[in-house]
Amino acid sequence: MSQTHHHGPGPDLERAARDKLESAGEQWTEMRAQIYAAIAEQERPASAYDIADLVSQRRGKRVAPNSVYRILDLFVANDLVRRVESANAFVANSHPGCVHDCIFLICDQCGQTTHIDNDRIANDVRDAASASGFAPQRPVIEVRGTCADCA
Repeated sequence: MSQTHHHGPGPDLERAARDKLESAGEQWTEMRAQIYAAIAEQERPASAYDIADLVSQRRGKRVAPNSVYRILDLFVANDLVRRVESANAFVANSHPGCVHDCIFLICDQCGQTTHIDNDRIANDVRDAASASGFAPQRPVIEVRGTCADCA
């Protein structure tokens, strides 16, 4: 089991994201790069509207949230970004291309979101769903509580 905090952009992370997207046959456009950089620098999960506002300010012209959503959907599909379902927000995947089902730990006090990879738990959830006759696609596991900094 590993634990990863999502904060702070970096050239290595952006290069890994670009390489992963291009290896999937997609282009790393200027807009995609700007949206990825904006989300990668967030210390907490950010909504598409937050990202659209930030990129709009930097570009000096409005970027529509629906355009951001389309790019975020592409990023999620290629494991560059993770969606925090309960917050309808997104965080950069600190290891692009990771195929683990993330377990998010979300602090109700400060909003810090940490993810842990635990394949045993994710597989147990898949197995329980299958045993009930359900065909699981992707488990979504989010634990709300208080982080160590706020405790």
